[in-house]
Amino acid sequence: MSLNDPQWGNRGSENGGGKRPNQGPPDLEEMWRDLNRRLFGKLGRSGGGNDGGGRISRNIDPKFLGGGIGMVVGLVVVLWLASGFYIVDASQRGLVLRFGEYKESTESGLRWRLPYPIESHELVNISGVRTVEVGYRGSERNKVLKEALMLTDDENIINIQFAVQYILKDPVEYIFENRTPDEAVMQAAETAIREIVGKSKMDFVLYEGREQIAVKASELMQQILDRYKTGILISKVTMQNAQPPEQVQAAFDDAVKAGQDRERQKNEGQAYANDVIPKARGTAARLMQEAEAYKQRLVATAEGDASRFKQLQAEYAKAPEVTRNRLYLETMQQVYSNVSKVMIDAKGQGNLLYLPLDKLMQGVTVSGPDSSASNGAPVLPNVSQSQPSSDRSDLRSRDALRSRDREAR
Repeated sequence: MSLNDPQWGNRGSENGGGKRPNQGPPDLEEMWRDLNRRLFGKLGRSGGGNDGGGRISRNIDPKFLGGGIGMVVGLVVVLWLASGFYIVDASQRGLVLRFGEYKESTESGLRWRLPYPIESHELVNISGVRTVEVGYRGSERNKVLKEALMLTDDENIINIQFAVQYILKDPVEYIFENRTPDEAVMQAAETAIREIVGKSKMDFVLYEGREQIAVKASELMQQILDRYKTGILISKVTMQNAQPPEQVQAAFDDAVKAGQDRERQKNEGQAYANDVIPKARGTAARLMQEAEAYKQRLVATAEGDASRFKQLQAEYAKAPEVTRNRLYLETMQQVYSNVSKVMIDAKGQGNLLYLPLDKLMQGVTVSGPDSSASNGAPVLPNVSQSQPSSDRSDLRSRDALRSRDREAR
């Protein structure tokens, strides 16, 4: 449908007066004429620029044409210069390139550079934490066996999954020194872990050495990345999972249980040893002390007996008969002090004389101790008249000897 179709823009001619009805789109030709009138009026044109046929006149003044082009060129230049403004966030650094070569780094804020194609810029996030996953993608179930399977020092295969978190410390090196710095981080992480695991035992990797492996891997990765000038700083290495391959998981679980049983039995044996050994040592120390005390007692007793024998020898040299009788009496006193009955064979007779010493001792205890009892000497009963005269003479001689012994003492 053309613009001169009376059914679209000029339906007002049918209604009279050239006015368009309330329905329908506006008249584009009329709008264009109105725009030309206003533009030419501002630029100093006297005429309306409209010929009798309703078309715009093509006779344009060259001065007007040159002024319009100058305005357009100025507007383009202004827009071109304004394209050099850019904003750098607080977490970013701006890198300005002049003809593709690095020129300077800019801090956060509103910045300006020479417009393209003279200069360009790149914004690099330096505070964001980036993560590289090795051995899995997204979840631990999505394993990447090519990266996860590693060989230990004792020739066992284990499956290790870990994540590396890093930030940028030098955006210039990160952008210009390496083509794919994130891929370099992954390769450095895999290299470091394989080197550390290859020098460690399987039990150390799976159990007690996981934290140490993470720390060593972080240090080794940082050394590799610094050597490559990647501008990356490793912040943390997290061990997600470490286990044997699925094909030998059951056998490995049995081996782990056997090791746990061995450790449990060792602990029980150690506990039993800790209970028995101190007791045995205490018993041994007590026996040693008792033996030492017995030794000292015997030595002291022997020394005392030797001293007493020397003293008796000196006394015996002075009065042999008296000393002999005294020793005899003391010996008999010691013998009779431990018995309750004594059998005495009288001289010249075949009859046995019975002395009830237990009854006599009880009588002595009731009546009170006398001098003879205090000395520990046995108490002899009075011999009846029915006894022979020889027995009575023996008793008298013994009493006289005992009295003399007392006087000698």
